[in-house]
Amino acid sequence: MNRMDPIVATCADPASAQRAIKALVSVGVKENEITVISAVPLDDWDSGDHEKASLMPWLVALGAILGGISGYLLVSLTQESYPIHTGGMPVVSLWTDGIITYELTMLGAILSTLLVLFWTAPLLRWKHPGNGIVEGEKIILEVVPAAAQLTERIKLVLQQCDPQPQARAPGPDIPGQSSV
Repeated sequence: MNRMDPIVATCADPASAQRAIKALVSVGVKENEITVISAVPLDDWDSGDHEKASLMPWLVALGAILGGISGYLLVSLTQESYPIHTGGMPVVSLWTDGIITYELTMLGAILSTLLVLFWTAPLLRWKHPGNGIVEGEKIILEVVPAAAQLTERIKLVLQQCDPQPQARAPGPDIPGQSSV
């Protein structure tokens, strides 16, 4: 899929940024196509309603179940593979196996949490916003429209915040670094 160049605008305060976002949504831009970058916390920000539920709890529970099954199989198969005489006692005792099963269940939950976090979070795909963050209360809106026909309408809406919305190439825009 061919991604379009982002359209960037700066807003003076959170209220004007929020008005611009509502105007962008009203012209057909999806909320997940808008990135908001701010140097200050946005306390009264009306955002995040579009976030969808995550599969992370279910995947972590699956990792814990697989870890528990693996732990039990490791202990019970190890105990049964050695020919020892127990004098009528069970070879696989659930109380002692439970400790190792519990530990491997927790290990499965922890490892699956880390794997799902790194897979779903945009931490590894994050791009530096460049020189756009300035001191003060300026807020940067970056819009990557999915449809090319929305570009002119987006620029008209963003002119309410910034008289010069500009398209910039994706990649680092840091002094001293090139985007080669």
